[in-house]
Amino acid sequence: MPRFDAAGLVTAVVLDSASGDLLMVAHMDAEAIEATRTTGLAHFHSRSRGRLWMKGETSGHVLKVIEIRVDCDQDALELRVVAAGPACHTMASSCFYRRLTAEGALERIQD
Repeated sequence: MPRFDAAGLVTAVVLDSASGDLLMVAHMDAEAIEATRTTGLAHFHSRSRGRLWMKGETSGHVLKVIEIRVDCDQDALELRVVAAGPACHTMASSCFYRRLTAEGALERIQD
């Protein structure tokens, strides 16, 4: 198992398995990792809801996990997935659909 932080969480970076595009970043606890391994669908720990949640449980935009990698320090995970729809709750394909400009403004760069 990875090394969890004091809150029992580890950062999970989610990438599209085909393109390598960064889709989202979330947190997982031991329960989320086990649910992900058992079902093959990405589960996370929602800090705002204080509970386990499966990505796409209401939208249907689930993430089928192809592989889980652990970084060298064992304090972060990389999930390679096939997305059944947009990864972001805003309906953008990635949660990283904006960039910070030199002027300090946010600029939409996709979707």
